[in-house]
Amino acid sequence: MAIVKAHILIIRLSAMGDVAMTVPVLKAFTKAYPNTKVTVLTRAFFAPFFAQLPNVTVKVIEINGKHKGFFGLRKLYVELKKQQVDAVADLHNVLRSNVLKQFFKLTNIPFEQIDKGREEKKALTRWNNKVFEPLKTTHQRYADVFEALGFPLSLSAEDILSRETLDTPTNEIAGINTQKWIGIAPFAQHEGKEYKYNLMLQIIGELDKKEVYNILLFGGGKKETQLLQNTAQKFNNVSCVAGQLTIRQELDLISNLDAMLSMDSGNGHLAAMYGIPVVTIWGVTHPYAGFAPFAQPEANNILPDLVTYNKIPTSVYGNKVPDGYENVMHSILPETVLERIIEIIG
Repeated sequence: MAIVKAHILIIRLSAMGDVAMTVPVLKAFTKAYPNTKVTVLTRAFFAPFFAQLPNVTVKVIEINGKHKGFFGLRKLYVELKKQQVDAVADLHNVLRSNVLKQFFKLTNIPFEQIDKGREEKKALTRWNNKVFEPLKTTHQRYADVFEALGFPLSLSAEDILSRETLDTPTNEIAGINTQKWIGIAPFAQHEGKEYKYNLMLQIIGELDKKEVYNILLFGGGKKETQLLQNTAQKFNNVSCVAGQLTIRQELDLISNLDAMLSMDSGNGHLAAMYGIPVVTIWGVTHPYAGFAPFAQPEANNILPDLVTYNKIPTSVYGNKVPDGYENVMHSILPETVLERIIEIIG
């Protein structure tokens, strides 16, 4: 049995999409255990993700500052121990969290870690003798850690955040009008799961021509931002959000979208946190690996030609593109993506 009044430390340091996926799980946790205090150890950039959750506070890890290296983690452990946590849920299971685990072993504080299912994922992504079947979702793997600590969770599509209020600068960038808002995040960390930009331009152009949508382009990085700004200038109903808003403002805007089009990437998970319909385009990765956005219907996963490219998924993260799979994304027609978006929002 779980302690009714307890203080749970959650560890999830990166990446953006993985941190975002903790939010629906913590939403379910705070509903099921309203008297339990939660501290999330993560990077400062991700702190706004958790602002709506009751009894949840963020402890910022300064990876390049005072918490750098072994002795920095030792200092971090001392800081965490002073917060009198009763249990630790490690949702990351990486070198840094494993060092912290060794420190916590000096106490009687329970410390449970995520089972990433590495062997199952190897079987799913290997070239020969592939075991092509859906694996446990990352959200459920997170929930399993809480259950191991004595806090069983039942996840539902209701475990989402509420819509935020937009401030004036965000409204001015997005455009105050009665049109439906479509967010588009056309980039991904790895080329293997990024839709070809010339094809994405066709989607943007067709949506723009309908004159009933306001298309908002999301992205990060200097090169990507410049490309998105140049794209926005070519159309009447397209605005570039990238590089103009804080992460807090971006989240507020995302929570007010009518739909989000993204790759298998972080922006899709941010939108799913708020229950926004998310259409995801998949390349050499596949939803079976467990990284689909939270509580989205299967029809929202736009997949390539799996007959021609029958070795998909070739990797979990999209970083392995075998010879002959460079043009996987060309098998997804812009018309297919458009059809799904319009089916969702009209």
